[in-house]
Amino acid sequence: MSKKKFILTAKEVINLEVKALQNLKKSLNSSFDQAVAEIIKCQSKVILCGVGKSGLIASKIAATLASVGTPSFSISASEASHGDLGMISKKDILILLSNSGETSELRNIIQYANRNKILLIGIVSKKESLLYKASDIKLTIPKVIEAGGIVPTASTTSQLALGDALAIATMKHKKFSKIDFKKLHPAGSLAAQLRTVEDIMIKGKKIPFVNENLKMSKALEILTEKKLGILIVRNKNRKTTGIITDGQIRRFNQKNFNFQTLTVKQIMTKKPISIDKNELAAKALSVMNSKRITSLIVNNKHKPLITIGVIHVHTILQSNIS
Repeated sequence: MSKKKFILTAKEVINLEVKALQNLKKSLNSSFDQAVAEIIKCQSKVILCGVGKSGLIASKIAATLASVGTPSFSISASEASHGDLGMISKKDILILLSNSGETSELRNIIQYANRNKILLIGIVSKKESLLYKASDIKLTIPKVIEAGGIVPTASTTSQLALGDALAIATMKHKKFSKIDFKKLHPAGSLAAQLRTVEDIMIKGKKIPFVNENLKMSKALEILTEKKLGILIVRNKNRKTTGIITDGQIRRFNQKNFNFQTLTVKQIMTKKPISIDKNELAAKALSVMNSKRITSLIVNNKHKPLITIGVIHVHTILQSNIS
């Protein structure tokens, strides 16, 4: 078979799945709203289960829900009848996935849910099926043509898309933010991009503070000691009034022979550029690049004149933030 024919097959598969998703989009109704509302209200866990390929999709949906703030996990349909039903409590929501709705492994789970009045959401295609009839909330997947005629493809794509829609609709209602997302994803490159200025800023005794009336001869000692290449200037009320950079010092020193006898206030740059501690570190990097500077003063937006940290471009880059 030529490469061209391989591509034709690929396009046929994708076209079938695109058509399935288009039909799914058209089929959404008030049952979807009801399902999301119940997930939002749930004070316990959302448990998903399916058989075969649907079981794999159930695991992915559970992982997505959990990652955006809805406690969730999946269980094995076969293991459920051998003790794992004990994982499901009356306050949980149970979501069962099955294209046919008649899979034998789901029967015991359906009976357990109905007997214990556990809210059951069915994601199913056949309306005459056991799962459809037993579900409290029925999310119907339109009938599809599977790629290759028999392999679960378009049906599982539809299940996955519906699960993603449930997760994102729930997330948006809960106002689950990037900061919330970062808390649940502390590792990996995505977490790095979600790190805030406060996460990586220099703080405490490492901040190179100097009083605005200090002589530059003393200020230079602090600049050397702190090794950040900047000095944060404060007044007697500990409010930030300016900044001095090592580059600025070099340029000033070349022009003024009495440089070290001057006060900090006489050479500082007033109204230094600052950033709020809750901004993403990636934004801080963007500001530094646009302003062509290497450090930013960090504050709390409610107290803009009080410096609580310093963020340096090297610290950002070392944290794999771009």
